[in-house]
Amino acid sequence: MDHSIYPAASKELAQKRRELAPEIYDAFRAFGQRVFADGALPGKTKQLIAVAVAHVTQCPYCIRGHTDLAVKKGATPEEIMEAIWVAAEMRAGGAYAHSLLAIDAMPEAPKPAA
Repeated sequence: MDHSIYPAASKELAQKRRELAPEIYDAFRAFGQRVFADGALPGKTKQLIAVAVAHVTQCPYCIRGHTDLAVKKGATPEEIMEAIWVAAEMRAGGAYAHSLLAIDAMPEAPKPAA
């Protein structure tokens, strides 16, 4: 990761984040642990979803972290890449679907003279 944009994750930065708002930090960690625990969806599936979402949000920390966790949950490189392709289609699909907003906002084009 380019340090000028994203500092490398470090124990020092993580500790500072924890110290600045410890109660919120603890609540956020507990929430994340619960969200990614096995439930109606297994943890591996949840991590694959997170990999896809991380690509849509373009969070480099999330991409690395959730890819690593997906692998640890048993995801294959092929499954991870398919999740990324789903994200790519959804992002492009979102632009396509939202084009209706622009079309709806456009003035009616003048009709050519006959």
